[in-house]
Amino acid sequence: MLNKCFGNVLLGCGLALLAATLTSTPLRAEVAVVLNSGEGTISLIDKVSMTETKRIFVGKEPHHLMATADDQQLIVANAASNELVFLDPLTGEIKRRLEQISDPYQIGFSPDKKWFVSVSIRLDRIDIYNGADFKLIKRIAAPRAPSHMAFSSDSNIAFVTLQDSDELAAIDLKTQTIKWKMPVGRMPAGAWVTPDDKYVLVGMTGSNYVEVVDWRLQKTIKKIPTGKGAHNFLAMGDGKRILVSNRVSNTVNIIDQSTLTVVDTINVPGGPDCMELTKDGKQLWVTSRWAKKVTVIDMSNKQVIKQIPVGKSPHGIYFFSHSARR
Repeated sequence: MLNKCFGNVLLGCGLALLAATLTSTPLRAEVAVVLNSGEGTISLIDKVSMTETKRIFVGKEPHHLMATADDQQLIVANAASNELVFLDPLTGEIKRRLEQISDPYQIGFSPDKKWFVSVSIRLDRIDIYNGADFKLIKRIAAPRAPSHMAFSSDSNIAFVTLQDSDELAAIDLKTQTIKWKMPVGRMPAGAWVTPDDKYVLVGMTGSNYVEVVDWRLQKTIKKIPTGKGAHNFLAMGDGKRILVSNRVSNTVNIIDQSTLTVVDTINVPGGPDCMELTKDGKQLWVTSRWAKKVTVIDMSNKQVIKQIPVGKSPHGIYFFSHSARR
């Protein structure tokens, strides 16, 4: 009986020690990665405390970023230093660099992951690479100032906005040629394809609306009034609504993709640009481009929770536990 009691005591002590060890071991906090394009750095932000914990030099003019299809790597496009930098998407740690990627301003994989497209706004080019090994397949001259892109669901076409010529171009990815170009509004930037694959939505940074293009007919069918400087898009993860940032009016609109109307407006100071939404949809994180801050919005009441100081001209933003991309 004594041995049995003694054994129970030891077991109880062991369990208590294990519990104490587990509770005393800090869990690694998830970081938000922010690209400070004006100073060539990335800010790593603790998502819980909403504070910048580290700032790392990454290369010249990091503007946009995206995760690989398996979410195992985060790709940062350094436009002026002509390279892609691969990060750990959870910690922001630099893993490797891929050089000789010329002027990658905006980047994207086609839905089937066969193609990797790099839009070169400085060099007036659209570069098409093999999506598996990043080998260059074709360079296409596309004046003037190709800016943002979106893909048709069948991966056959990349839609690219031409910011300085006020046009939308359709790139045939199979033949690597420009299929067509059509005029749109002033300074087209962000592009978004609706879930039914029927329309391309284009944010007019030089105006105050989102242009709705029936791309098969090459015809504008509607203009959705927004704030001034309509710029970039982000899905809300429900397959129904998207967000558009308005850099001049300091607002973000919510657009219903079935009615093609604005259903809500959020005030976001400092020149809102790129956005990321938490997986639960409760917080919207926005880079405030002109204020050198990231603005966090409570989506339940559409109010600012906090503005987090970061580097100069913050542009792209990413965190791992984000909402669905459609």
